[in-house]
Amino acid sequence: MANMAAGFAPVSEHDRIGLLDALRAFALLGIFLVNIEWFTRPWQEFGNGVASGLAGIDHAAAWGVHVFVAGKFWILFSLLFGIGFAVMMARAEKAGRPFRALYLRRTAALLVIGIAHALLLWAGDILHTYALAALLLLALRDLRPRTQLVLGLSIYYGLCLLALLGAAVAGLVPGAAEEGAARAFSADPGATAEAARAYAEGGFARVSGQRAADFARFLLNDFFVVPMALGVFLVGSWLLRSGRIGDVAAQRPFFRRLAGFGLPLGLGLSLWAASIGVGLDAAGNDARWLLANALMSLGALPLALGYLALVALAWSTDAGARALGLLAPAGRMALSHYLLQSLVGSLVFYGYGLALWGRIGHAGLLLLAAVVFALQVATSRWWLARFRFGPVEWLWRWATYGRRP
Repeated sequence: MANMAAGFAPVSEHDRIGLLDALRAFALLGIFLVNIEWFTRPWQEFGNGVASGLAGIDHAAAWGVHVFVAGKFWILFSLLFGIGFAVMMARAEKAGRPFRALYLRRTAALLVIGIAHALLLWAGDILHTYALAALLLLALRDLRPRTQLVLGLSIYYGLCLLALLGAAVAGLVPGAAEEGAARAFSADPGATAEAARAYAEGGFARVSGQRAADFARFLLNDFFVVPMALGVFLVGSWLLRSGRIGDVAAQRPFFRRLAGFGLPLGLGLSLWAASIGVGLDAAGNDARWLLANALMSLGALPLALGYLALVALAWSTDAGARALGLLAPAGRMALSHYLLQSLVGSLVFYGYGLALWGRIGHAGLLLLAAVVFALQVATSRWWLARFRFGPVEWLWRWATYGRRP
């Protein structure tokens, strides 16, 4: 094990692709802008779009996040996961070292981190979903890059089309949605109010119990999200293996086309979804609720690819690379910062912390997220000037390579 790890170790700072670190930081900000709302909103309302009863700047803030950010940045992070997978595989092949055992240990460690995150900090964990999808990705690693692209898009949009079909059936057949996806994720008002009280007023034990219940309830969502993440992983793997990410300057025409296609398509679908779904909930408007969520999923991937293309184009210029380089250290510690954001959210909003649940408007939530992220960027530079890895990245690599970094 020691010999294998010595030949195939964590990537050095010199060998890192700086653009990927900047993209991870950008994705980290977007994820927190979405997640912070769900530290002060019960999970029983998940999927219902903009919260009801908002007005003025709070409604504008919530609407902006719903259209431009929600559902897009976990897709962007998934693209980066697929790129990282391809990087790890390529380095293993170059070093002539076994890949499967290392990757399985890395994935198992991520699964453990994700479950602990869900039970101890925040029920909306995405890491366990990534770990499950990563196991499926391993089985497809030998496909040619173009085959990975076609399969990834087919999986993703096949699921979107199934969601659209569900919306059509719900609209055409009276009562068809009573046992459908919308009904499965809806909850009665009493359960929603009780969950809100548990988070707002409860001590650590009560909040943890509610977290576990919410996490278990939304594990059903993995039947849809895991294959969707796998599809995006495959697209990300293609981006690296096709040479698009490795030499951004040479690929500027590709990224211009990607931005020109992905941004208007993704934004148009997101606006269409918002025009249908704002103010709806699964319990009362099944067909329109399903249609709105299907349209959001349809638009999420092209808009995320458009964002990636914009960042890549900016990175290909000297001024853009310097500006984005300020964010890159946070991207090198993305896992640590993702968990830290959950720790901050739980301590600020839950009953065992400052108990500010429901006391900060949506505009204030976005401001808080921006301040926390700015502090994370600043502390990342300080940390990485002294240590090679973020603290959780250090533990993750120890579990992966079998020796302490």
